[in-house]
Amino acid sequence: MSKYYTPRRTRNIYEPSSDEPFKLSRSKVDLFIECPKCFYLDRRLGVGRPPGYPFSLNSAVDSLLKKEFDIHRADKTAHPLMEQYGIDAVPFEHEDIDKWRENFVGVQYYHKPTNFVLTGAIDDVWVNPKGELLIADYKATSKDGEVDLDADWQISYKRQMEFYQWLMRQNGFDVSSVGYFVYANGKTDTKAFDGKLEFDVKVIPYEGDSSWVEPTLEKIKSTLDANNVPEADDDCDFCRYRKAVVEVGE
Repeated sequence: MSKYYTPRRTRNIYEPSSDEPFKLSRSKVDLFIECPKCFYLDRRLGVGRPPGYPFSLNSAVDSLLKKEFDIHRADKTAHPLMEQYGIDAVPFEHEDIDKWRENFVGVQYYHKPTNFVLTGAIDDVWVNPKGELLIADYKATSKDGEVDLDADWQISYKRQMEFYQWLMRQNGFDVSSVGYFVYANGKTDTKAFDGKLEFDVKVIPYEGDSSWVEPTLEKIKSTLDANNVPEADDDCDFCRYRKAVVEVGE
């Protein structure tokens, strides 16, 4: 099988009778965890959630951070943020780094038990003197006070990190359980805008546990193979909205 798999389907809809490997992204795995019903409607029946608005500023910060770290990748030197936070590492140089970062390509792994091709587009990879890879993920926001990972909704950030760690391990890399969030927080306490937005940047370590990935993939496989729509998650706003619309219509 090609290292970077592209499905022949024009739409990536799961067909239980097909022997063709099914491509499943990190975000779709997270969708299953959020709400099995929304996931089933999306990947099995082709009815996805309405798309959200693009976060253009976040994408701009992401792009600029990558350019910064790439300078140090080429020079084989530590980024100043690494030195500031006492991280003994440098950006990892690899021939596939650009593919790993590319949306709809990313890091890929064929999971034989489920016949899934799992994918995830990472932001960056660092390497320490022991040869361990450190997954780095860029985030951007604007809030009062320091950024952290304490909010309930940020569990999705943590799962994202853990899934990337799992993917890289499946590709044969020695990956540390500790990854890093490079978190940029837009400042609102400056005297004037002056056509520029300034950020405080914080690096937050996180020790991941990817033991949930394999059992989740098995549940996804069972769900997709079934011919009945699973129950919605109690906290799913999309499903509550659909239910309310039906009730009002009646």
